[in-house]
Amino acid sequence: MTQRISKTKRFFMMNPIIQFFKFIWLSLKILVIVAGGHGGTRKAKS
Repeated sequence: MTQRISKTKRFFMMNPIIQFFKFIWLSLKILVIVAGGHGGTRKAKS
């Protein structure tokens, strides 16, 4: 029973961590795309 609870707790802790990483990865990708687009526009305007 203790091992089962430990495994469940571990899975529960890993779940939000994975979601957080996914969110960060998505934010980073969007940031890079936005920054790249802005840089291109700025260079074209300049």
